[in-house]
Amino acid sequence: MPIRIPDSLPATAALEAENIFVMTEHRAMHQDIRPLRVLLLNLMPTKITTETQILRKLSNTPLQVEVELLQTASHEAKNVATEHLESFYTTFQEIRHQHFDGLIITGAPVELLDFESVDYWGELCDIMEWSRTHVHSTLHICWGAQAGIYFHYGIPKHELPQKLFGVFEHRVVKPYSPLMRGFDDGFRAPHSRYTTVKAADIEAHPQLEIVADSPEAGVYIAKSEDSRHFFVFGHPEYDRETLKAEYDRDIAKGLDMALPAHYYPNDNPAATPRNTWRAHAQLLYTNWLNYYVYQTTPYKLEDAGRE
Repeated sequence: MPIRIPDSLPATAALEAENIFVMTEHRAMHQDIRPLRVLLLNLMPTKITTETQILRKLSNTPLQVEVELLQTASHEAKNVATEHLESFYTTFQEIRHQHFDGLIITGAPVELLDFESVDYWGELCDIMEWSRTHVHSTLHICWGAQAGIYFHYGIPKHELPQKLFGVFEHRVVKPYSPLMRGFDDGFRAPHSRYTTVKAADIEAHPQLEIVADSPEAGVYIAKSEDSRHFFVFGHPEYDRETLKAEYDRDIAKGLDMALPAHYYPNDNPAATPRNTWRAHAQLLYTNWLNYYVYQTTPYKLEDAGRE
């Protein structure tokens, strides 16, 4: 079924070229159904790339999904045109009295900063606190997952000896979790981060459980027992070339970067990377939307987030 996004959003053309059913606002206005309302808080500097990647993953859903794009007002984005933000993004003050079926909080390249040193940390805390009463289920990604699990449950992040960078093997820890429905016992997923959370800290918290992990990359997915909060510590939304773009960027800056692990065929950066995580990434987003948003969210949107 379709995702519903603004008619002129740059992602529209890219998704339609991939035969993904995109419903424009004009067509959606003539359908008499309640779409799922999903708010995407995009903290990544490459906003157009990130919004396209995540919209692609939200495309295979049981109902029409209306996506609203949210930016932080307390941070000035430098890698996207002001016109794009003004045309397609809203701010927290504009939506704080609304309710949403789902919220997605992306990663951000600020891992080596203490949470409290991030210039928009106060605003992000306000959004995460608001989500307790105005959002049915929230999906946190990479640094967004570290920030969310710290804010909601006090789980700290720890700096790694070197950047965790590449595509790693994972295992399903909770095979009967609906989130893992359809997953193979083992699957691959990309990571790109300098910090981590410890499995022991999550396991010691009575309201949290680990759903999937990796011998090399550590905890991949954790969730709250009430299914209101999901924490994905990798980047399942990444495209084939995303890690390559990050590697090329850092090499161009003169940084001493290791090759992304398990990514290039024969570790040859001149070779085209193979996307070996696409199917499981799609399944992860689809399962979250289906089992934890669509099938459990209240029909009256104003009740979303309320006990």
